[in-house]
Amino acid sequence: MPKAYVFTRNGGPEAEALVDLETPVPGPGELLVAVRTAGVNPVDWKLRTGYTRPGSEPLPFPTVFGSEAAGVVRATGPGVEGFEPGDEVFGNPVTGGYAEYTLLPVAVTAHKPAGVSFADAAVLPVAAATAYDGVRQLRLGPGATLLVTGAGGGVGSAAVQLARHAGVRVIGAASEAKKDFVASLGAVHIPSGPGLADRVRAAAPDGVDAVFDLVGGDTLREAATLVAPAALISAGGKPLVEELGGAAVRRARTAAVLDEVARLVAEGVLRTHVTRTFPLDRAGEALRAVEDGHALGKTVIEVTA
Repeated sequence: MPKAYVFTRNGGPEAEALVDLETPVPGPGELLVAVRTAGVNPVDWKLRTGYTRPGSEPLPFPTVFGSEAAGVVRATGPGVEGFEPGDEVFGNPVTGGYAEYTLLPVAVTAHKPAGVSFADAAVLPVAAATAYDGVRQLRLGPGATLLVTGAGGGVGSAAVQLARHAGVRVIGAASEAKKDFVASLGAVHIPSGPGLADRVRAAAPDGVDAVFDLVGGDTLREAATLVAPAALISAGGKPLVEELGGAAVRRARTAAVLDEVARLVAEGVLRTHVTRTFPLDRAGEALRAVEDGHALGKTVIEVTA
């Protein structure tokens, strides 16, 4: 039977297990995909702890980890058009990505360009797409200045690159260990932590035009003092950003967005910066690498069915 990495109850790492699961059957509008790679994101371990996405029901057990995956279509469900067995695809799975087989709904699935690797494709549906949606939401023009908190992570590094591509000056807040990485993306690095607002003012004496927060908490509270509420968005603290008068990143979650970010990768505009890969039987290590909060770029699980 195919293998999958799951959590069997809410809790910590002790709730995780590599198990055998039946191959899922694609329903209407779904693709059965043999997974090649799966991206690792903070939301993966947060769901294990009991976090529920807004508007979603509590998850059943066992639940397969993973919100983004890339692989090869093995079968199509009723009513599917535009996809055939053998197609290389990527998207947001409905049955988890840390598995040898998963189901991808065609509404949030795109064809993988030949020039984009499976590892790169697997980290586009969550991180890169969130960055794309957020940068587009802010509607900044050339010459504007943007503060990105958490600039050294998966979403942050993509947001920096997309904003720079649009001609925006970027101040990137990240740990001192990520200074060179953030600078390599074209941002002006400032250390994260208490006193953030003062460091931003020193780096941008004329002020910043917008804030794209990916951290939440005290970082978001301090960053909010730098801009008007309408110029504040967050993917790291939705309730708090709304309390502060800003807005959560509005996710499009469409195949069209996935096609666009894949095109940007293929053209060399956007680099995914996959820095660590783990096989499926070491998925727990991959999760720990992200859960400790110090991951640089993106972490990927490679699957060999």
